[in-house]
This record gives sequence, C-alpha cells and structure tokens, in this order.
Amino acid sequence: MTVDLFALLCVLVITSSAMEETLMDTRVATAELGWTAYPNSGWEEVSGYDENLNTIRTYQVCNVFEPSQNNWLLTTFIDRRGAQRIYVEIRFTVRDCSSIPNVPGSCKETFNLYYYETDAVIATKGTVFWMEAPYLKVDTIAADESFSQVDFGGRLMKVNTEVRSFGPLSKNGFYLAFQDYGACMSLLSVRVFYKKCPSVVQNFAVFPETMTGAESTSLVIARGTCIANSEEVDVPIKLYCNGDGEWMVPIGSCTCKAGFEPDNGNVCRACPPGTFKPTQGPSLCLQCPPNSRSTSEAATICVCRNGYYRGDGDQPDKPCTSVPSSPRNVISIVNETSVILEWHAPRETGGRDDVVYNIVCKKCQANRRSCSHCDDNVEFVPRQLGLTETRVFISNLLAHTVYSFEIQAVNGVSNKSPYPAQHVSIDITTNQAAPSIVPIMHQISSTMNSFTLSWPQPEQPNGIILDYELRYYEKDHAEINSTILRSQTNTARVEALRPGTVYVVQVRARTVAGFGKYSSKMCFQTLTDELSLRADMSNCPSPLGCPTHFSGSPGMKIYIDPFTYEDPNEAVREFAKEIDVSTVKIEEVIGAGEFGEVYKGRLKLPGKREIYVAIKTLKAGYVEKQRRDFLSEASIMGQFDHPNIIRLEGVVTKSRPVMIVTEFMENGALDSFLRQNDGQFTVIQLVGMMRGISAGMKYLSEMNYVHRDLAARNILVNSNLVCKVSDFGLSRYLQDDTSDPSYTSSLGGKIPVRWTAPEAIAYRKFTSASDVWSYGIVMWEVMSFGERPYWDMSNQDVINAIEQDYRLPPPMDCPSALHQLMLDCWQKDRNVRPRFTDIVSTLDKMIRNPASLKAVANIPAVPSQPLLDRSIPDVNTFSSVEDWLAAIKMSQYRDNFLNSGFTSLQLVAQMTSEDLLRIGVTLAGHQKKILTNIQSMRVQMSQSSTPMA
Repeated sequence: MTVDLFALLCVLVITSSAMEETLMDTRVATAELGWTAYPNSGWEEVSGYDENLNTIRTYQVCNVFEPSQNNWLLTTFIDRRGAQRIYVEIRFTVRDCSSIPNVPGSCKETFNLYYYETDAVIATKGTVFWMEAPYLKVDTIAADESFSQVDFGGRLMKVNTEVRSFGPLSKNGFYLAFQDYGACMSLLSVRVFYKKCPSVVQNFAVFPETMTGAESTSLVIARGTCIANSEEVDVPIKLYCNGDGEWMVPIGSCTCKAGFEPDNGNVCRACPPGTFKPTQGPSLCLQCPPNSRSTSEAATICVCRNGYYRGDGDQPDKPCTSVPSSPRNVISIVNETSVILEWHAPRETGGRDDVVYNIVCKKCQANRRSCSHCDDNVEFVPRQLGLTETRVFISNLLAHTVYSFEIQAVNGVSNKSPYPAQHVSIDITTNQAAPSIVPIMHQISSTMNSFTLSWPQPEQPNGIILDYELRYYEKDHAEINSTILRSQTNTARVEALRPGTVYVVQVRARTVAGFGKYSSKMCFQTLTDELSLRADMSNCPSPLGCPTHFSGSPGMKIYIDPFTYEDPNEAVREFAKEIDVSTVKIEEVIGAGEFGEVYKGRLKLPGKREIYVAIKTLKAGYVEKQRRDFLSEASIMGQFDHPNIIRLEGVVTKSRPVMIVTEFMENGALDSFLRQNDGQFTVIQLVGMMRGISAGMKYLSEMNYVHRDLAARNILVNSNLVCKVSDFGLSRYLQDDTSDPSYTSSLGGKIPVRWTAPEAIAYRKFTSASDVWSYGIVMWEVMSFGERPYWDMSNQDVINAIEQDYRLPPPMDCPSALHQLMLDCWQKDRNVRPRFTDIVSTLDKMIRNPASLKAVANIPAVPSQPLLDRSIPDVNTFSSVEDWLAAIKMSQYRDNFLNSGFTSLQLVAQMTSEDLLRIGVTLAGHQKKILTNIQSMRVQMSQSSTPMA
C-alpha cells in the first residue's frame, strides 16, 4: 500500500538505521565474474586494485581511438528476492578525454545503465541480444571526477561512486547491462541491493522487518503485534516504512495490562508483591493502600485484610476500611406519645466519613420479655433509616407502652461485614396522651329535622374512650354559634334541625387524658322531602353542582371522574396543586411510564423541608389528548388522602416538561421487592403489608371508586414497609344511579386476566367486589413472595380453570386462615365476597391474635387440582439436585449441598433442619421452604416406590 508524498511530509521519522539487503557485490568475488561482453574487443575482465590496494575483479574498456563504439556488458541473472525497488551502487574511474593525446572527437566520459526483467535465466553467450530494446534504461552515468596524471607507480586513482534505483519489479529477477560508447573507464565494483526497515519495538508493539515500496516516495504499512503482557489501546497498530528504509511515527499503540508496568519503554513487567495496578495503561504499579495486601505478582487489586472491606463505590487505590463502633451516650426525652432520641457519634468510624444511623423500633410487653416491630404508622423525623444527624423525633406511639429503640451505626462497608451493625439500645415508656383525631364521619340516615352520624374509633385511642363530643352549626352561620352534643358511642343522632339545611359537623374523642383534636369539617344536609331531593339529584348535570358530601353514602366524600368535566383542565386545577418548577430537582431515571420517563428527584416547597419525590414526565411532541390523559391520573390521585394511597404532591403544567410529582417510595413495586427479599419477612410483617393495602382499598371503595388493576406490581413500598396503592390508569368512577354500582367497559381494552374477577372478564363488569377478587390474588402474591399467579399457564387456561372452580392453592407456609380469606375473595358470586371493611377487620384480628396464624394450610402431596397446584414440584421430573434447587428457586445453595456430600435426591430426601444449618442455610424462611419441599419429596418417592439410599 502506498501513501502520497504529502502524507510523508506530515509525519516524523523514527530514529532507526535503515537496513540494506545485498543481492550481488563484486567486491567479494574471488573468481572470474563471468559476465557477457559484446563485442569481444570491448569490455575486458581483469584483476586490479581498489583505492585501498585490495585485489578486485574489474571490467575495463578503452577503445577511444576507434570510432562508433557500442560495447555492451551483461551481468549474470540476479534474483530480486521479493524486492520491488532495486538500488545499484557503481564504483568506477574514467580517463579525462583531454588528457589523451591525439584523441578523436568521439571520446566519451559517460556510460549507460540498463536492466532487463525476466522470470528465468535466458541470457547465455550464444543467445544474448545487444540493443536498447528490450532493455529499460536506468540512467546515463557521468563521472564527478576523472583522472589524467600518472605517477611512477601507475595512474592516480580518482574513484567515482554513483547509486541509482529502479522499479517497480514484479518478475523473479533481472539482468543489469552497461553500455559504453567511447569512454576509457574501469568498473571497480558493482553492488546490487534493496532497502528495508528493520524489526523494531515501538509503543509496546513489535513490527517486523519490512521491505520498502516500489517508489522512493512509497509508504508501506506494517502491522504491529503487542508485546507480552500488553494490550491494544488504539486499533489498528501500524507503522509506515518509507522509501529510505526508515520507520515513520506509529499509529495506534499498546500499553501494559492491568497488573503490569512499563520498564525501559518496551517491556511490561509484573507488579511485585505488595503492589498492584488496577487498569491497563502507562501508569506504574502502586503500593497497596492501607489495610490491604497482594501476595503474588501481577496483582490488579490488593485484597483487604481480615476485618476490613471496600465499599461498593470505593476505588481500588483507596484504603480498606472497617465498620464503625456503636453510637454513644444516647438520651431520650419523652413527651406523651412522642420521643426525641439524641446520641454521640461512634468513637471509631472505621476510617470512613459516610457513617449514618438507622433506628429499629420495637413495641414491648410491660415485662419486656416479648417485643415486636412497631406499627407502620409510627413516624420518624427526618427519617428512620440513613440519618446523617445524631437526633431523631419519633411520634404516633401508643400511650402507656414500653418501646425499645436500637440505634445502629452503619457506613459504606457495613453491608460487607458478616457481623450485625454495631448499635446501642434504649427503652422508654410513653406517657398518658389524648386520643388521635377521628379520621372520617358517615351519614347513616337523614330526615327533614335530623340526621344520624357514625364514625370509626381513632386509630390511636391512647386509652379507653370515655365519650365523643360533636360540634355542629349551620353552614351559613358563624362557627361561634356551634352546638355541642355528647355521645357515649361512636354513633349520634343530631335532632331539632331545620329542613333542607346544610350543617358543618366535627367530632372528637375523650379519654382520661382529655379531648383529642376535632376532626376535619364535614357537611351534612337535612331533607326537604325525599321526592324533591331525588328530583334535584337527577337534574344535576354534573357532580360539580351537587352537595359534595351527600352523593353515595350520605356524608361521605365521593370520587369525581375528571372526564365528566367539559374542560378536563378544570379538574386538574381543582384537584391537583400547581408546583413551581424551580422547587423540583430531577436526579436520576428510575423507570419509564406510558407517557414518558419516571425520575427520582427532590421537592423543596417554601417553608417546608426538602423531600424525595417521584416525577412522571410527559415526553415531548405530545398531542392535547395525550396531555389530558396524562394529567387525568393527577386529577384522580389529588382527590385521595389516605396513608395507604400514593400521595400526590402536585403537578407542573406551566413549563416543559409537564410533570406529575408524587411521594417517593424507596422500595419500589411490591412484587419485585418481595422477590428480592424472598423468605426475609415474618408472617406478621406480611399480614401488616396486606392490612395496609386493604385499608387503602377500603378508603377507595367508600369513595365509590373502582381500581380495576389491583396487583402487587401496582403497590409501592416505602422504607418503613408501608404499602400504598398506586397506578390509577385503568380505574373509573362508579355511577350511583343504581343499587348495584358497576363500571361496564365499552372500550374492549386489555384486562389483566390473572388478577381479574370472572364477571369482569366476561361482561366487563367492574365493581368493588371485583377489586376484592383482585385483592385475593395480591394476598397470594404477598404470601408467595412475588410468585407469578397461575405460574406459566396461558390466560385462556386461567379463564377455563376458574370456570371449573379451580382456585390457587396456598403458598408455602401460608397460614390456613389467610388462605381461607383468599378463597372468600374468590367466591364466584360477587355478592357473597367480603367487603374491604370486612377484610380490614379480619386482618386486624389476626394481628391482635398472632396465634391464629400458626396453623399452616396443608398442601396435598398429590394435588387434587393438578392444573393449579404447582407450588410443590414433582421430584420425578428432576435428574439432579441442581435442577431441583433451581425449580424451588434456591439455586444460591447449590455449592452448599454438593460440597457437603448431598449429591443425589435420595440423600437430600433424608436431610433435617440441623443438616441445613450445618451446610450454611441460616435464613428461617429459606429453611422452611427447603424443608417443605423435602417433605413433599419423601411422600412422592414413597408413592412411586423410588428407593432411598
């Protein structure tokens, strides 16, 4: 390959001596050269001496006194050995014509050089040809100096040296021909050679010997090969060999591998013990950082010493560090049902500056013998996990209750240590406190002069409720005109009211500690007469004109479908708060939604502390319908206010991109969270999660709102394991114009079959009862730690199986009481399914009485429902222990089993819980799962008469 001369001038030449490969050199000849001369009276081979008086073989001619000379001298065949350009070095002497007396005018002081290219030896003394053609002329060669004087010993030598080149050559070899046409001269020597660039090591790459190109300006590419223990940096690695046999500056390079350093420029030397080099490149080996070591050569990283670790984000050149010691000097300040904890930082930080604190909260019996995790509604400010300050405020505790708080100090390597986090514990007892606020009121009945109200007990009564106090007044009058009414129960009839009048009502509870705070204000209306009221309601063109707290269950706020608004933007303005975009800081992408990216970010509203939020964005290029559909979810969420419903912080509609901002849920979707933590939670913790979901759904159903897509993937989990219902894309408003409110889809859209009630699949009839069916599937997902409902069955198979009254079997270790509740949710007749109010009550009883959860639902060894009972795999389908572990999703223990000698299914079938502990299966949930499958394996082996070793 050749490159033009301009490219040659644009690069530098590497300092290296060019190499010459000689093809013929008459100076080393010791016998006759045997070249062919024509005519015989022309060139003559004689022995002579060079300027250093060395004996040489020469050819002479000096027929200057004879006219019309044409003397030819032809060399023997010269093999070119692959060279494309040949150089000829001629050393000769020429007599000055003017020094010869009586010389005719035909005397010359020049001669011609020719070459003839051929694939075979063709020139012999009998077959030669003497004419310019077919020879190719190289040049006419003239002497720089000629001689004319003669000393006593002979003529004075004035030697000329001329070098000529020719090419390109393509045949096997060539002949040289010298033509004399009237000179007195002597050829002292002829050397024929070609040039090549020598083998060289540059930039840690070896380049082979390379012949020059066919032209003097040619550049020949030579590919390089990385030296030992080096790797390519830029590809391709090459040098250019120029026409003078010199290398040009290389393109591309190699550098020493990780674990090797450059030595003397062209050797990659292994890093000695005690040093390391983490990456490829020209850098040198480094000494191992503190608390680490390397014991062998070529180390790419230094291993931490025992008790020291590197964090996930630590670079290899950083010291290994250890876990912090425990916090010190913890103090508590108790104020009724809240407590402030303060402490000093650990004495030892482990050599790191990223120490944070976690708070573990436990509620204990009075004798402190038994403790359980705190309720989900306990609040921690600024947060429970990852505290950077040595102070936390904890509220919403129960009155007269013993709590134990464990303050853990953790840093970036605590998760690497096999030992529990260092911590300090403190016990406190809360004081007497007034009851918490009554969350809501319901209107049971109404007449022209009275209405009857009911309300639930405060979530935290903090003692025995002595009575309730109602405060009410006409909406059009001042609050100072309130009337007070006392009730011994959570129901009260308010009488002596005016017909057709709206009243504002509040209620509060009282214990021996005094009154709690009044509930929020709610409006209730007496009747004028039933017929006129029905007419008024039927003529109401949209929910906007109706009394907010009368439709549906009297006194209960209901959901308003944003699509009933003539201008859906009005619904956004009414139900979603506009946020200034300057208060939102986007940090990282955490997912993708139907309309655009979903980000994690921060929100800092004026006068409030900064919080983490999730930010849904509307991608650019949207049309107005996409914007309306996108913001409709905010119009829906903005109507909800419940601790188990995802909270809307607001929207950004006055800048781009359009955003929906919600609270941030650290643990993401429930299904993936459960799969990542398989076997890590107790039954009570799982029931607590399910209770939170049912409480959120109870709130939605009371607002006459149907979700339609209730599934674990649409439940979000925060850092305190609080579950919140989210994703309101498929939900719709329930019209209240019949005694059987439902939603019938006219769109024929996709339905999540595995979670959907049969009547909703068949008739698109969605109700709160169909949400209850879906809730039963969510319960199954929770208890199976995120297993896919109905496993790998097709949607049609699921539909057919449900039609035949098949139901999902209990997940492994599922209490029978929970599976029975699932079966109740899956009743074919939707009218006999429990309501969410019943589900919340049932779960509350289970939490208060954990003994009710001890009885585990039995899974028959031979399934009575073969289509669905797939939680216990058939041992006969496996050929190895490895396959069996993979089927029960316990592949992480493969090496534990095989290295401990449990290499066959027959041996595994005999294992006990002690065996599992001995081989390293220490998690209780994993032990139960494996033992349950082992028990099933024994039954299956006995039924199939499989011999056991």
